[in-house]
Amino acid sequence: MSKSIRIIDDMEETLAVLRDCGIGPTPQRIAVVGFVLKAASHPSADEVLENVRRNCPTISRVTVYNTLHLLVEKGLLRTPKLRAGTVGFDSNVKRHHHFIDETSGRIYDVPWDALKITGEESLKDFEVREYQIVLRGRKRKGR
Repeated sequence: MSKSIRIIDDMEETLAVLRDCGIGPTPQRIAVVGFVLKAASHPSADEVLENVRRNCPTISRVTVYNTLHLLVEKGLLRTPKLRAGTVGFDSNVKRHHHFIDETSGRIYDVPWDALKITGEESLKDFEVREYQIVLRGRKRKGR
């Protein structure tokens, strides 16, 4: 597959995502969606802005923030609290946990079934709506 065909496929995917959610496609929204839905790094709004500006230099901070919040509202992104003082945007909206590599700062998705939660019976006084586990440590070398 040539590079130009891949770009067209990505554009068509991005337009389909926007259409399916009832979001009008503008060049700025296409640029934000094209980046953030493929990002594995759980980027902050500022990281999205920095990356999108490489291909769309006139995009404003407000447009990026508004687009990200619209994508959250439509259920395409989640905003797990993983870093102090920063909201990260996660395109994996399925149930999962996270591992944060303290050396690199990289955030990895951990499959939901990889961890077993016990002790729910001790929480009788609480109505738990949602939970996730955030693991912190270092990724082993060579893996």
